[in-house]
Parts: sequence; C-alpha cells; structure tokens
Amino acid sequence: MQLPLITPMKLGRRAEPFDDPAWIYELKWDGFRTLAIIDHGRCQLWSRNGNRFKRWKELSSSLCRLQVTSAILDGEVVCLDCDGKADFKALLFRRGDPVFYGFDLLWVNGVDLRDRPLVARKDCLRVVLNEAPPGVRYVDHVEGGSGKRFFELCCEHDLEGVVAKRLDSTYLDHDHEIAWLKIKNCNYSQAVDRHELFEK
Repeated sequence: MQLPLITPMKLGRRAEPFDDPAWIYELKWDGFRTLAIIDHGRCQLWSRNGNRFKRWKELSSSLCRLQVTSAILDGEVVCLDCDGKADFKALLFRRGDPVFYGFDLLWVNGVDLRDRPLVARKDCLRVVLNEAPPGVRYVDHVEGGSGKRFFELCCEHDLEGVVAKRLDSTYLDHDHEIAWLKIKNCNYSQAVDRHELFEK
C-alpha cells in the first residue's frame, strides 16, 4: 500500500498560557519540524515545507529499527546540550548528534490514524516508541489543568515554550490553527537575533 502524502498540522499562536481540561500541553522543542516516513526498511525525513532532509543518515537508520513495517511520525529533530536542552545552533551548524522527538503517529502498518483523536494517536505512538533505538524519543505531555504551571516551568528553565493541543483533535481538522497552539517564551535566550542566522 502506498503511503499518503501528508501536510503537517499547522500551529496557531496564543500569547498567554491557559488551563483547560479539553487540552494537553507538550514541550515545544527547538529544532526542525520533521515527518519521518518509514516504509519496509527505509526511512525518509521531510521538512514541513516538503523538502527532504538528506544529511541525517544515522537518524534515519535508527528510525528504521522501529518494530513497524510502515509508519509516518510527526516530530521535531533537535540537538541537545549537556543539560538535555535543545541547542538550535548545534543543529543548524551540524555540531551535535540529532535526536528525533516524536509527538504524533499518523500511519502505522497500513492503518491511517489521522481521523482518530489525538490522545488515541499518542497512545499508539507510545507503543511504537517503547524501547526505541538511540536517537528516537517520545514527547510526553501534561494534562489540561497544568498548562499555566507547565509554561512557567518552561520559562524558568529558558525553554522555547509549549504547544497546547485539543485532546479530541484529528489530523484532518480544517481549523488547524484552533486545534494546536504554540505559546512561546518571549524571553527565550536562543531566539535573540536568530534571524541573522538565516541571512544571506
């Protein structure tokens, strides 16, 4: 069965954190949004804009070792510093070993999961990433009553922010900007002058 072409779920923006039992909250990892497409022993990594990442061959090999025949995972590729925090410059300038943090599972072994609620997809992802090979990790979350406190902790530890997601959101929702919201730490140190890194 041919794997579908998938457009990554978009993130809306929200200025302030919130608590809501209908939502979950994940750490916003500072890296490159990546779709990992695994098919019969091969893995390709694609950017959110549809460009193929060809440089992370070892990471692709690790993803191929997952116990699946086929799968499409949504996640973030990051490099980590000695404290386990994302180091964007290390990733950009290839100064560290990339890690794939998976936060969604869209397809597995011929089954399309995109019409299932987010929490069901994350349950499947947790199983797939159980005892995952080196360089592949699961993005856990906190429940809706802890959104504000979770964001405060992210800011206290100089992390990029959080992503709030509706528990019942499917990957086919038309109102993408409403289903997933990024709430950024405005004092995040690695965001200072970042635009200069991409100037020609």
